[in-house]
Amino acid sequence: MPSQGIISCEGNGIPVIQKPAFFHQLMNIEPVRRQSIIHIGTNIAITAIGFLSTVYFAHVLGPSILGAYFLFLAYFGIFNLIVDGGFGNATAKRISEGKEQEEFFSASAALRLGLLAISLILLFVFRPFLVDLNSADLFWWLVLALVVNLPFGITSGGNYGLGKAGVVQGSILLNNLLRIIIQVVAVFLGFQLAGLAGGFIFGIVIGCLFNYRYLELQFRRFTLVHLKSLFTFSFWIFLAMSGLLVFTTADVVLIGYFLGNADVGIYRVALQLASLGVFIALALQNVLYPRFSRWNEEGKQELMASSLSRAYTYSLVLAVPFCVGGWLLGDKLLYYLYGAAFSSGTVALFILLPLYVVYIFLYLQMMTLNALNHPKDSFWTTAVAVLVNIALNILLIPLIGINGAAVATLVSILVNAVLGYVILGKYITVKMEKRALFHILAASAVMALVVGGIRLIVPVLHLGYLIGMIVIGAVVYFVLLLKIDRGIRDEMREIFGQTGIYWPDCL
Repeated sequence: MPSQGIISCEGNGIPVIQKPAFFHQLMNIEPVRRQSIIHIGTNIAITAIGFLSTVYFAHVLGPSILGAYFLFLAYFGIFNLIVDGGFGNATAKRISEGKEQEEFFSASAALRLGLLAISLILLFVFRPFLVDLNSADLFWWLVLALVVNLPFGITSGGNYGLGKAGVVQGSILLNNLLRIIIQVVAVFLGFQLAGLAGGFIFGIVIGCLFNYRYLELQFRRFTLVHLKSLFTFSFWIFLAMSGLLVFTTADVVLIGYFLGNADVGIYRVALQLASLGVFIALALQNVLYPRFSRWNEEGKQELMASSLSRAYTYSLVLAVPFCVGGWLLGDKLLYYLYGAAFSSGTVALFILLPLYVVYIFLYLQMMTLNALNHPKDSFWTTAVAVLVNIALNILLIPLIGINGAAVATLVSILVNAVLGYVILGKYITVKMEKRALFHILAASAVMALVVGGIRLIVPVLHLGYLIGMIVIGAVVYFVLLLKIDRGIRDEMREIFGQTGIYWPDCL
């Protein structure tokens, strides 16, 4: 059968395994589109598996233990940022330019090894102040995670710079998949926090081995020129990444400080649920960055502008209806999926849902500014938003709890996205595909009327009713969107045809 691997023989009698027809079809697709498909597919898998595992952990462990694990992830992000130092993106940028790739790769590895030492020293210095981490016995797990993540960052940065976005995404998929499997088994056996932290580290190890398998770069002697080139670019990347880290960790750390681990768990569950519609933007960001970097070197800014506009559209195809649907059903999603203990996060969820619509513009604009060799601009836009974020978190969390953290995050991300849009417009023409955006909004509005009407008539009494409403809403939205937007329909039909997936005649 053509859809399966087949063993055949060449003239010399040596058996040869023929790859599945689907694999050949996929490899014949244009590279950017192929890598986007791979990224979106793996992101769907990662998102679905992560979502289901969090649902399981929420029911078994409760908000307090889950909140302690989220704090562990927040501290890992903070200290791992020091280890990265912005050199991950800087290395990908320099390698993607195609000059002295192995020298830049080696220089980056040496710099990051030194930064790991600095990060560990700082971690031990600040250990007495990490009260929540120490009380949960997660300090040494954090040390081990930082050490193990260094080779993962080095190998993934090398592959990413070479344009092997599919390989990097595969390593992330394996990382997440095996991490979650180990965590679920460990929690089932009663290991709780140790099982969550141990699974996190195991996934990193597997992801590193996968990246190393496909890495074509070797360590080579480098010079001060390579170090200086990386540092010049990475300095502003590091500062911009620090700002993004504030958005993803400041709220968690401050909630833990002002409130407690249980509130951290409830807030992070709401945040995770709100973020389910953003994975297309993340996939396109990862795929387009090395392409944009190369196009910038070749003077193809118009191609970058048109690709960015299309990336906005395809990211919003999922984010907008997910936001609208979340407003309609979010309270029931928290109750039936995570349990009654998490229902208090409903208001925070409603505030956070539009956050990831705005995040799309932030992700793609910062990626484009960095590819255009303007990381300094990324930093200044982020710096303003960081000040807004910290000030609002400190002011609002003591007053209105996790709802205050949600407001602070939404407002600061909105400030960052607007500033980024204005500054990026100085370098390339930034346009929205207005007709496609109108179609997305129109289809979302019809979906809202249908689902909202059904909820008024049929009370959501159990999870089955809730799933049914979600399915009905998704069918209404996508059928209507594909009917009224010829561009999106033709693009999707072509992708399905190239990958051998059936496309309904009615669409």
